[in-house]
Amino acid sequence: MDDKITIIEGPPPTFDPVGDGWALGLNESPALYYVVLTRLRTYNGEALVERCSRAWRHNHTMHLEYRGIDGLENKAPILAARTLKGHEGQLLYLWVRLEQGLDNLNADFDDDSHSSFDNDL
Repeated sequence: MDDKITIIEGPPPTFDPVGDGWALGLNESPALYYVVLTRLRTYNGEALVERCSRAWRHNHTMHLEYRGIDGLENKAPILAARTLKGHEGQLLYLWVRLEQGLDNLNADFDDDSHSSFDNDL
């Protein structure tokens, strides 16, 4: 089973902090993580969401695989997925979990004035 969604082209994804209670509930674990949202354009959003659903039904973890600004491959577990049709085509919304211990996260989650941050992994 294919357990990842890979960003093939374009810049590294932008991650927005999540403050919704339901999304924060996805983060139940003994370690501390950020729950973040990324929005990606796609041609097959329904198929990607269905792949995630199939993996989760079988208790598998789906990952978002992407290249960081430094060019290195990064992986983040996908916690939830949704697709919507927008003006520019289909958008794939992915809620992912990032480790809090990373020094290069450019976000202050206690300050509501920050609406997004770039991933510098």
